Amino acid sequence: MSAADTTTAKVPPTRPSTVPGAGGGTGGAGRPAVPRRPGGGAALPWTLLAPCLLVLLLVLGYPLARLVALSFQKFGQSQLWGFQEPESVGFANFTKILGDGEFWAVVVRTVVFAGGAVILTMVLGMLVALLLQRVSGWVKTLVNIALVASWGMPIIVATAIFKWLFDTDYGVLNWLLSRLPGVDMIGHNWFASGPQGLAVIMLLVVWGAVPFVVITLSAGLTQVPKELEEAARLDGAGSWGVFRYVTLPVLKPIIVMLTTLSVIWDMGVFPQVFVMRNGHPEAEFQLLTTYSYDKAFVVNDYGGGSAIALVTVVLLLGVVAVYMRQMLKIGEVE
Repeated sequence: MSAADTTTAKVPPTRPSTVPGAGGGTGGAGRPAVPRRPGGGAALPWTLLAPCLLVLLLVLGYPLARLVALSFQKFGQSQLWGFQEPESVGFANFTKILGDGEFWAVVVRTVVFAGGAVILTMVLGMLVALLLQRVSGWVKTLVNIALVASWGMPIIVATAIFKWLFDTDYGVLNWLLSRLPGVDMIGHNWFASGPQGLAVIMLLVVWGAVPFVVITLSAGLTQVPKELEEAARLDGAGSWGVFRYVTLPVLKPIIVMLTTLSVIWDMGVFPQVFVMRNGHPEAEFQLLTTYSYDKAFVVNDYGGGSAIALVTVVLLLGVVAVYMRQMLKIGEVE
């Protein structure tokens, strides 16, 4: 074998490029060829979403369109039974309710009620979720079982339990409070005034909403990096500092989502108020949902009730817009 044979290396042949205008399997100036994605391109996501969108259109589209139509009509009992044709009144229903002081009192009461319920729900949910990270496994299992049981309890059953707890004559809470020195709550009526009664209903709403918040936040807490918490403690941060600068930023998307959902749910509270007041909520117990119901089905002013319901929908859309803005901001930061 000659010296030339031992020093000359054989170079394997290069593969032909599959991309037009590219050499050696790279595109352009040394860029790797990007494989094409199989499927229908931009139309594929819409095709997959089509069944869900169709169901939403059938379930929500027609009722919403009917609600909008009724809000611009004079529609009462005569129109309901077909004795008269619905009469278009333009914005008269909206002008009437927006100029009514009682309506604005109901709006303020609803906002205060929903705000208090949301704050209480989020604070209690966060505290319970944090406590569950510091207990043993069997305690966590028992608490989760209790949370799921309370979450799955029907609203009517939960309302009946709260009515018994806060009953004037046989209420357990009055009996327990009367055991305290100097406290006499026997025969106390919690629903004698609107603020006290709404506070009881708020506790009922919070009791049913906390389990979902706790379970969701507990899942989010498992995604908080332990090494970041340890690094913060090594830098001298206390428990509050770790929670504020490490835990909260990680949980922010979940907190924003839970807060938005809680606002929507709590502004739409109906069965708790309706059942707790035996189907006839007094004026100081009226929220937007029950107020709209009374206008439509008690006074038989379906146009006015629809206008109130539509205003409620617009308020909730404002909450959704704030939620979307916050989520887009979070996405830009990430």
